[in-house]
Amino acid sequence: MKLFFKILKIFGLGVLGLVILIAGIVVTGLWYRKHDLRLERQAFPQVQSEADIDILAAELLEQMSLDEKLWQLSGESPFITYRRFLGTWVLRDQFAHIFSGRNRRLNIPPFVLSDGPRGAVVGKGNTSFPVAMARGATFDPDLERRVGDVMGMELRANNTNYLAAPCINLLRHPAWGRAQETYGEDPWLLGEMGVALVQGAQRHNVMACAKHFAVNSIENSRFYVDVNMDERTLREVYLPHFKKVVQEGNIASLMSAYNRFRGEYCGHSHYLLTEILRDEWGFEGFVSSDWVFGLRDGVKGINAGMDVEMPARTYYSRRRIEPAIERGEVTIEQIDAMVLRVLRTKLRFAFREDVMVYDESVRASRRNTDLAREVAGKSMVLVKNDDVLPFDIRHTGTVAVIGRLADVENTGDRGSSHVRAPYIVTPWQGISSYVESAGGRAILYDGDDVAEAARLAFDADAVIIVAGYTHEDEGEYIEGSSGGDRPDIRLKEEDRALIAALAGVNPATVVTYVGGSAIMMEEWRHDIPAILFAWYAGMEGGNALAEVLFGDMNPGGRLPFTIPEDENDLPWFDPWTDTITYGYYHGYTLFDRKGYTAAYPFGHGLSYTEFRYENLEVLTPAISGAGRLRVRVEVTNTGIRTGDEVVQLYIGFGNSAADRPVKLLRGFTRVELLPGETRRVEFELPVPELAMYDPDKREWVIERMTYEVYAGASSSPDDLLVSEFEIQ
Repeated sequence: MKLFFKILKIFGLGVLGLVILIAGIVVTGLWYRKHDLRLERQAFPQVQSEADIDILAAELLEQMSLDEKLWQLSGESPFITYRRFLGTWVLRDQFAHIFSGRNRRLNIPPFVLSDGPRGAVVGKGNTSFPVAMARGATFDPDLERRVGDVMGMELRANNTNYLAAPCINLLRHPAWGRAQETYGEDPWLLGEMGVALVQGAQRHNVMACAKHFAVNSIENSRFYVDVNMDERTLREVYLPHFKKVVQEGNIASLMSAYNRFRGEYCGHSHYLLTEILRDEWGFEGFVSSDWVFGLRDGVKGINAGMDVEMPARTYYSRRRIEPAIERGEVTIEQIDAMVLRVLRTKLRFAFREDVMVYDESVRASRRNTDLAREVAGKSMVLVKNDDVLPFDIRHTGTVAVIGRLADVENTGDRGSSHVRAPYIVTPWQGISSYVESAGGRAILYDGDDVAEAARLAFDADAVIIVAGYTHEDEGEYIEGSSGGDRPDIRLKEEDRALIAALAGVNPATVVTYVGGSAIMMEEWRHDIPAILFAWYAGMEGGNALAEVLFGDMNPGGRLPFTIPEDENDLPWFDPWTDTITYGYYHGYTLFDRKGYTAAYPFGHGLSYTEFRYENLEVLTPAISGAGRLRVRVEVTNTGIRTGDEVVQLYIGFGNSAADRPVKLLRGFTRVELLPGETRRVEFELPVPELAMYDPDKREWVIERMTYEVYAGASSSPDDLLVSEFEIQ
């Protein structure tokens, strides 16, 4: 005790307080209790059906004080939350468990959020999948459903039950820093892949949460940028994929965006959160705020329909809300409605039977990492190939792997989506292991002497240049640290210099691109015989890359965005802008409308075999507004290798009286074909999916006219067969 007072006398209260605070952070970061997320069913024997759950939610609400209600609408206290978050992050390099809405008195379990665009973020030793943009390039919802399944089971094994995924913000411009977290530029692709992930994850009683609602496509100014657009652009371009995960995916939750929309923060927008999401779409789940800055005013949040403030109770504190109730700024009925939305959703998932046991053996199991490897291989896009790939290991004695990123553990962003995998296979590790196991020789050069790189390339039988980005160049913007929007959509100067030095040195050369979005390649793409987009490929990316380069796996990925010849053909983009207006057109719809030339179009991707399209048939040439369009096309593998083709269906609006896109993606399917095999691929599309939004009538309108139908291998007119049908 004397020592305590002696320290106090020497250093003062301030220093002592700092010591206590640091000690608290250390203790909290290293040790905290992980509460049970499952419900004690024996406490509620009366619940036998979903209707009973609704009754129970109302009964629990009736027993709550105002303070207990508000605790259902937020994370833990700021002191606990930020101390635990900081301690866990600094001391364990982990994402902390934040227990939201736990009520021990009433036996109400909490929920715990884990980010998840590419795997379970909370905890360590989880499966790290390729980023969502790579998975969008697979054009394979069934595969994405399997990814969601693994994410769901690993979340549960990590004592979490709320998945901050899918991210389905639209890629408007390739410089967007968080492009890697979404699936691409097209709303239909975003919706189909998003629904698949939701279905896979929610199978494990994990509540999926689509983000960020809405119009969030800039990173650096995300906290303050004001996004404007007309109503048709909002409804037809930026919201359809959110509507799809709500109505077809039955998603449990949505997360609001940081940015403003038409002058108002998205977390304060009654128009987005209530009028559209609930009144029009019929959403019955709950909305949570993006963390820390997603809610800035408790009264505005409640009036908008923002249900849960994350990660800590700040603006929804009793100190702020009780006086607002007394002043008539909000009502207890509004708060009750919010609590009921949270309770009903949470209890429905808590009462469902689990499909398996979620123990430590689940995390990064062989089954799960094998899937990560499969997804990585299926996501890779062969953009260009002048008879270079696949390399023949039987005639490839020496393989040179060159580039500063060749032996870097590089799975993408290290912000909220960073997965702590038990291991990461780099490109060099995967390629060298493959080559050496076949009796060949692999050499690595990751230095900055381009003359030395050229010498090694000249002497090799095959040259693999690894170029691209890391978390320092793009990703979630962390001020003073890393990430953010890219100031330049070309490769970095050192990569371009390396490619220029090696171009023409060895005809067996491929550039392997690591990154999360489109890049400009005009200054070098004509000089390099092969280009492969390998993305941020996850923990098994290096092994998958080797399998693709040497032909064990035939690349079947397709570009989920348009790559221009001229950067000026892209929409205007400023990462630090205060305000921006999003136009109706972007990506392939902009290129179609303006007649711009793409270096590589949306949906493009080559294979180690060839495919032929024939016999496009419209099986329903004349249909009503309530009917279903049926289309069939034949696809034949005309080569000598088995390969995957992504068959794409587009609908054209050339006869529209309104300003509409030349065509829109309205279906796709990935098929595996044996050499010589022909497959009849059939699409069926409800006619309401072709409607346009009439802002004056505030309703969706189906035009009675003749439409074009396109089927083929990409959005390029050169790759599409054309027919037509009529809506009467």
